[in-house]
Amino acid sequence: MKKTLWIILAILFCLPFAYILLLSLATNWRYPLLLPESLSLKTWRYVVKTDTAIGSSVLLSVLLSASVAFLATFAGFFIGKTIAAHRLKSRFLTIAYFPYAFSPVVYAFCLNFFFIKLNLTGNTEGVILAQFIISFPFAIILFINHWSHELTNMEQLVFTLGGTKKQAFFKVLLPLSKQIILICFFQTFLISWFEYGLTSVIGLGKVQTLTLKTYQFIGEANVYFAALASVLLVFPPLILLWLNRKYVFKEM
Repeated sequence: MKKTLWIILAILFCLPFAYILLLSLATNWRYPLLLPESLSLKTWRYVVKTDTAIGSSVLLSVLLSASVAFLATFAGFFIGKTIAAHRLKSRFLTIAYFPYAFSPVVYAFCLNFFFIKLNLTGNTEGVILAQFIISFPFAIILFINHWSHELTNMEQLVFTLGGTKKQAFFKVLLPLSKQIILICFFQTFLISWFEYGLTSVIGLGKVQTLTLKTYQFIGEANVYFAALASVLLVFPPLILLWLNRKYVFKEM
């Protein structure tokens, strides 16, 4: 009974992914047909071509999300340490939750004035900064809880035994923080990867990430290209989920 239940849950979980994958391969699938009339790689060939918009969007999204994740994780790790030891830690933590109290679109319009003044609208740099603003607080929330008294005491113990700051960082802090750093990188990558509101408002529709491209195809009722973009959109999260399970949580 328990095994049957797990099989049913696995089928229900895989069904949406199987559907969009099948739809991306379909050439003629209309109601009330249960299955498409034929399957073809015609839609997928557009991704291989270097001059296609989808291929450019995939590359842009990967580079943009990786940049945001690296910056947010790097800054969050060190600034989180400072905040964790500060007497106003609880207030800073409350402020870190502030960006998530608003809809991303509303939050984007609140920031839009400053981005216009700084000439950061409609370009990749502005979108990276906007996504960093919403990803960085998440990194702070994650690392504040990581910087416990035990970890700080271990660092102080290295200094007591004659170790340097460099030795304390590379020999103690970094190995003990490896899992949380990877988790933070993966999570902030996904925040950036799926971000729509800030990207559309600050980017003015000119920074065509894969998320924006997917919504564009949906708005155009181009179901086959929308399915293709959706498959590409969920592919990196599945890879990160596998990496999390295989390398991160396995060691924790």
